[in-house]
Amino acid sequence: MDPRIRLMQGDITRLAVDAIVNAANESLLGGGGVDGAIHRAAGPELLVECCRLGGCPTGQARLTQGYRLPARFVVHTVGPVWHGGGRGEAELLASCYRNSLALAAQAGAKSLAFPAISCGVYGYPVEEACRVAVTTLAEELPLWPEMEVVYLVAFDKRVLDAYHRCLGSVA
Repeated sequence: MDPRIRLMQGDITRLAVDAIVNAANESLLGGGGVDGAIHRAAGPELLVECCRLGGCPTGQARLTQGYRLPARFVVHTVGPVWHGGGRGEAELLASCYRNSLALAAQAGAKSLAFPAISCGVYGYPVEEACRVAVTTLAEELPLWPEMEVVYLVAFDKRVLDAYHRCLGSVA
């Protein structure tokens, strides 16, 4: 397993990394969960910049400044809503990780933090989502040698434990 992948529990809005990933909705105009917390912590300038982006399709990513966050950039990605796994959810979720990593690296970020994308109101099963995250990052990180560290940030112990199990099974 790539030693640049690190697990932690905490508040992604407080991390002093080059970029954090926002589990956004397609409008990019804020919402609940991680999305709302990032918008509140970044300040109103983030909403102004997001309005200019015109939204983001599921599986894709968009880059903004971090404003009042410790992070220089916010990578907004739209994860899939869970419909039972038969509607391409795993590939869309993997695409969120691939596109976010690429966008951050292309912007010059050397450190990046991801939340558990789609695990909140979008209903993605935590264990499956963590497996997709760990597997996709393990496959994609070798393409971005300039990326020094990628954090998978769990808001609670349940998600952190799932990340640990998935990291151990991919190693």
